[in-house]
Amino acid sequence: MPPPADIVKVAIEWPGAFPKLMEIDQKKPLSAIIKEVCEGWSLGNHENFALQIADATNFYITEKNRNDIKNGSILRLTTSPYQTAVQLHERIQSSSMDAKLESLKDLANASRDITFAQEFINLDGISLLTQMVESGTERYQKLQKIMKPCFGDLLSFTLTAFVELMDHGIVSWDTFSVAFIKKIASYVNKSAMDTAVLQRSLAILESMVLNSQDLYHKVAQEITIGQLIPHLQGTDQDIQTYTIAVINALFLKAPEEKRQEMAHILAQKQLRSIILSNVIRSPTPINDEMAHQLYVLQVLTFNLLEDRMMTKMDPQDQAQRDIIFELRRIAFDVECEPNNSGSIEKRKSMYTRDYKKLGFINHVNPAVDFTQIPPGMLALDNMLYFARHHQDAYIRIVLENSSREDKHECPFGRSSIELTKMLCEILKVGELPSENCHDFHPMFFTHDRSFEEFFCICIQLLNKTWKEMRATSEDFNKVMQVVREQIMRALTLKPNSLDQFKSRLQNLSYTEILKIRQSERMNQEDFQSRPILELREKIQPEIMELIKQQRLNRLCDGTCFRKISSRRRQDKFWYCRLSPNHKVLHYGDLEESPQGEVPHDSLQDKLPVADIKAVITGKDCPHMKEKGALKQNKEVLELAFSVLYESDEYLNFIAPDKHEYCVWTDGLNALLGKEMTSDYTKSDMDTLLSMEMKLRLLDLENIQIPEAPPPIPKEPSNYDFVYDCN
Repeated sequence: MPPPADIVKVAIEWPGAFPKLMEIDQKKPLSAIIKEVCEGWSLGNHENFALQIADATNFYITEKNRNDIKNGSILRLTTSPYQTAVQLHERIQSSSMDAKLESLKDLANASRDITFAQEFINLDGISLLTQMVESGTERYQKLQKIMKPCFGDLLSFTLTAFVELMDHGIVSWDTFSVAFIKKIASYVNKSAMDTAVLQRSLAILESMVLNSQDLYHKVAQEITIGQLIPHLQGTDQDIQTYTIAVINALFLKAPEEKRQEMAHILAQKQLRSIILSNVIRSPTPINDEMAHQLYVLQVLTFNLLEDRMMTKMDPQDQAQRDIIFELRRIAFDVECEPNNSGSIEKRKSMYTRDYKKLGFINHVNPAVDFTQIPPGMLALDNMLYFARHHQDAYIRIVLENSSREDKHECPFGRSSIELTKMLCEILKVGELPSENCHDFHPMFFTHDRSFEEFFCICIQLLNKTWKEMRATSEDFNKVMQVVREQIMRALTLKPNSLDQFKSRLQNLSYTEILKIRQSERMNQEDFQSRPILELREKIQPEIMELIKQQRLNRLCDGTCFRKISSRRRQDKFWYCRLSPNHKVLHYGDLEESPQGEVPHDSLQDKLPVADIKAVITGKDCPHMKEKGALKQNKEVLELAFSVLYESDEYLNFIAPDKHEYCVWTDGLNALLGKEMTSDYTKSDMDTLLSMEMKLRLLDLENIQIPEAPPPIPKEPSNYDFVYDCN
């Protein structure tokens, strides 16, 4: 007969004594269990003791997490979080350098536990650490040369403990003094600084900037882009990542009036070229976190264009009108005529003719064309850049279209306006960066005016595609759709430079796009007739039920999951499976990853499906909410899901891969009667629906389809006919 669900068999350690095996009744108060353990070893004052998980995490057992204790767990009797906090609070103030160093190391390790962190913070521990950073280390200033390694470790453990304590979100970032910020900034500004100290200092500065507008102003006064750039010129990718993260944070939180100023600073300090040579073109592969920070920097840089994109042209502004005159002058090499030459009517007629050749919609007053937002004045900026920096191409496009019939000319003005709008949509100008996106393009880091150069390549592509399509003015929208497809397909290939992007576009001519479309159409069997669509709708529920049964069968087989006990990864395993009647989830801990099927009797814990209230995914999961300066691994974040039951109890999962994640989230949603929405379900639905449609549409009249598969033929008497390619 299995033991009661509330009884857990554990081993409890105590220094200098043999471990004690005992049964813990989960219905009893935790204080009563600790008292019983203390009495077993004749220890008084049981309120000064607590139980810990005996592994590298050393997390304290509390009333909230006690249900995580499994059969066979090893616990450790130790001093209570309050007593430990008091002892460490005293020890880190020791006059002995060795004692101080050892206690700070213990503090950095213990601070990962939120129970201990709360007690240490209640003792004003954060203030003590900040005081040590501000002034305490000054005592050892003279000893730095002699004791440099020791000094580096001392500071490293202090800052690590600080980051760990702040990561719990108990204390507001707004409480820190200017002296503390200056001290942290000084560690970043020093050229030769311990790597661990530098990494944590950068992480602290990033968190300060992101969490408080007031701290942003204080940090911005202490740290300049020029002081951060040397950290990008090293080979440590973690330091480079944190450095770009700080730059992004300063960029993101900068007031509107300072963003353009910051953009100029970035350009002057040649940040782009340093990132290109030391990060993007570094022999070290770019990891996901670095890719995300580069993507954020790319988005924030392009967002500087939003102001011009949303600014309408003022038809009465002479300076803005002069830009249009400049476009006309470059195109037709017209000398500035004196105001009294010719009649006003004659000059107006000449201007109207030229503006028509330039492809503006409003020939009389082209300024009106730039009152549409987006793209506003950004389109005019792009046109002027193209005319000045690619003058030959500009003149060729304008004159080519001037000599065509009216209906076949590609209107340069209208095309430029619509193309600028399209490029802003593709690059999502004005939108905030996504938290989980890594989609940065190396080619945008190869030029100081990358957006304008991007436009120049694309406007020439548009003119070329127009000619290939033999388009007329009525085909304008069709041409724009083809150009968009050409640009998107070329960007998907992630070209390393603008020249490479240009060459990829050369291979994506209109003829090639037609071939690609035809190929995709044949592969996708894009049936659009009404009877076919009705048949698809009729078959879809059957296919969805088939997918649902497959998911539930997979849940019945079960899966081995990895446990992450803290932000620092330490692999442990547990197994979960659904009962054959689909009414109970059975789960339990494993010592190692299983090689075969896990027997039912080894899974002691169970959760009735009827008790499940919701399935939560990603960053909303309770085991994923700890995300501070030293960020949660994004790959783990995408594989996390939790099952909510009772009032605030969770069963937390981290899937071994994306496939298992989709299977389990789909299966759990199916059990709850909810829709299965994973990418895996969509893919299965498309595949199975396509196969079923093809089978049903085959001409199979008077053809018998056998119920059983054909028999497997006998093996041949010899394999002499097999040719060995090796």
